[in-house]
Amino acid sequence: MMTLNRRQTLASILATFAAGALPAAAAAQQGLSFGPAEPFSFAGLKDKARALAARPWKSLASPYGAILDQIDYDAYQKIRFRKEASLWADDANRPPVQLFHLGRYFQEPARIYAVDGGAAREILYRRDYFDMPEDHVARQLPDDIGYGGFRVMNAAQDRDWLAFLGAAYFRSSGELDQYGLSARAVAIDTALPTPEEFPRFTAFYMEPAGGDAHRVIINAILEGPSIAGAVRLDCRRDKAVLMDVDCAFYARKDIARLGVAPLTSMFWFGQIDRTQGVDWRPRIHDSEGLSIWTGAGERIWRPLANPHRVMTNSFLDKGPRGFGLLQRHRNFEDYQDDGVFYERRPTVWVEPLDDWGAGSIQLVEIPTDDEIHDNIVAYWVSDEPVKAGDAREWRYRLHWTADEPFRPSLATVENSFSGSGGIPGQPRPKGVRKFVVDFVGGPLASFKRGELGVKVWTSRGEVRGQTAAYPVVNGDGRWRAIFDIAAPANGPDPVDLRMVMVDQTQKAVTESWVYQYFPESSNS
Repeated sequence: MMTLNRRQTLASILATFAAGALPAAAAAQQGLSFGPAEPFSFAGLKDKARALAARPWKSLASPYGAILDQIDYDAYQKIRFRKEASLWADDANRPPVQLFHLGRYFQEPARIYAVDGGAAREILYRRDYFDMPEDHVARQLPDDIGYGGFRVMNAAQDRDWLAFLGAAYFRSSGELDQYGLSARAVAIDTALPTPEEFPRFTAFYMEPAGGDAHRVIINAILEGPSIAGAVRLDCRRDKAVLMDVDCAFYARKDIARLGVAPLTSMFWFGQIDRTQGVDWRPRIHDSEGLSIWTGAGERIWRPLANPHRVMTNSFLDKGPRGFGLLQRHRNFEDYQDDGVFYERRPTVWVEPLDDWGAGSIQLVEIPTDDEIHDNIVAYWVSDEPVKAGDAREWRYRLHWTADEPFRPSLATVENSFSGSGGIPGQPRPKGVRKFVVDFVGGPLASFKRGELGVKVWTSRGEVRGQTAAYPVVNGDGRWRAIFDIAAPANGPDPVDLRMVMVDQTQKAVTESWVYQYFPESSNS
């Protein structure tokens, strides 16, 4: 499976656009040009998607690809949307919306419509919405070529908080005003032997939301070779950014793996396996772990990994209460990066708004040797197969926050470490790996040393030596669990681990820590 090498271009573009005020327009604008009005409703959009799915898929790539190929990263940076041309720029009760130009990396145009009073009118492309040099290659393009996407701005139009650009990806700067991981409308055949399919938004319908300048409703048509769909996102920005998502998908053909509410992130290296890190910074990741709240109420924390081959892990569940890719460490010292500020990257939590039935949360981890690649994907897969002609609807809420929105009452994982097993100062046994996990919060403050223990499960090998649970001596409320696993290398097969800290009645007092360890790649 190919890594998603869209990060460097997309992240750099969004970071540049969000960095400060745009340059002043060279000339006064007369506002946007619109097409004729047509009736609009989300129910009607679903009907349109259903009709599209009944017809063969047809690529909508721009016919001007030879010109767009010349708009590379540097040329794209020279194109700036004029903020006075923004949709709703003159309405203090609606958020301004700026439009992205097409370019080498965004050659499939999307039509963008403004909705008002139950009617939609297309925003027609005009070159003079954009500032660009007089000799810029984009001036060779005709009018009405469509757009690459859009971004939703604050009132001053010097920062954006929501952006749609490329395929069916979207992202928010979240509570800490820093872009990081992305969401997608749907994932098709991720991590299968066959190529992954990337459906794309082909049309957006921008709808104001009750005179609220911090809220916008985005309706969209989704198309791909295997699927068509209608998606409605009710997005609001307060302290955090919340998105209520309604999806209706219609299968053109059988789909082996349909991923719902997919999140895409980057993990290069962190605490638990520092052998992956060749960089001077102590850790590099947009997200550090997958958090799951199962339908049965169990809380699970899975530190992310950078494996030596593509790995897909499935967490079986029924009626999940939520899952997310989290960034728990929020101190600059944890990352030491004064350029991209990983400590500010958003946590994104998926909250189902109805019963999703039986299925699994799948985590895909792809090897990477740099931070420019998106190599982590997490999504929900239903046990119900998707056949040609099927319709599926899903409702969920995305939380773009600093902290986990539904923090468990149990203690949570703060740190995960691993290294050679055995006892310091004595010969280290071969094939033994030590794991150290720190927990904070929950009921830990009510226990004294000696009152908690550690339960460990392993898919192969054995727990070696004495497990231990004790409060860390610096008195900051942390408890530490330590255990050794003896599992000599046995080909490429990993060792699946699960651990929880328990009281004297064997009741869990922490979330469940799970991890996948590869003995053949460790130093033990």
